[in-house]
Amino acid sequence: MKDKYSAVWLSYSSISDYLKCPRAYFLKNIYRDPKTNHKITLMQPALALGQTVHDVIEALSLLPLEKRLERPLTEVLEEKWKHVTGKLGGFRDADEEASYKKRGCLMVQRIMERPGPVLKKAIKLRDSLSWYWLSEDDNLILCGKIDWLEYLETDDSIRIIDFKTGKFDEDPDSLQLPIYFLLCANVQKRGIAGVQYWYLNKDSEPVDIPLPRYDESEKQLLEIGKRIALARKVDRFVCAQKEGCQACHSMERIISGKAEFVGINDYNQDVYIL
Repeated sequence: MKDKYSAVWLSYSSISDYLKCPRAYFLKNIYRDPKTNHKITLMQPALALGQTVHDVIEALSLLPLEKRLERPLTEVLEEKWKHVTGKLGGFRDADEEASYKKRGCLMVQRIMERPGPVLKKAIKLRDSLSWYWLSEDDNLILCGKIDWLEYLETDDSIRIIDFKTGKFDEDPDSLQLPIYFLLCANVQKRGIAGVQYWYLNKDSEPVDIPLPRYDESEKQLLEIGKRIALARKVDRFVCAQKEGCQACHSMERIISGKAEFVGINDYNQDVYIL
């Protein structure tokens, strides 16, 4: 039986890192600070906002239907914001923090006003991080954390919902939903009736996205996974741009001592800001 600890774990974020820049992938997913033996990460305001809003949503999913909006979500956001306030969220000053916090409040208010799937039955997967063997022969595991699985009683199926906190729509060629689609098809037994994005920055309800094709998604992710596995095997992670690109440059600043350490996160990573 294959050892999951020696496998290459593929997630939406790690695959995105590699496709943007192999060097950025190395610095975000493999490199460890020699002094602490911790991986490193860069905190930025947009990340702090997304992380906090998603924490509010995840807390909702753990509650019974009748209790999900019992407490104002703005209060929950206020509580969770303490974990990213000031430098912890990468904010340059109080005005910038206030601007992002206001956006977060508007997002959770939008959920309170038009809760939609939030007040419907949901499925919780056994593990917070879902995973399965994409290919045992190639030692590849696909993993991910799915925001919300709405349960549809009419045909005992599920609908995948991903909450978006950014200002822009997801790229139609994004691999995020194909990854979630494959995960749901392999870690639980119900049929998948649909997939949706909920753009909390502008929309009062989720929007339907065409269901990915299983075989095409699997083939595409397997090809990328093999490329990443080969790069790890030969230890070659080179930026395509001679002077470095935007994706890897900020991480290079961390390891060259030009970033400020602000703490250790829940994943035991050393957190820095620029």
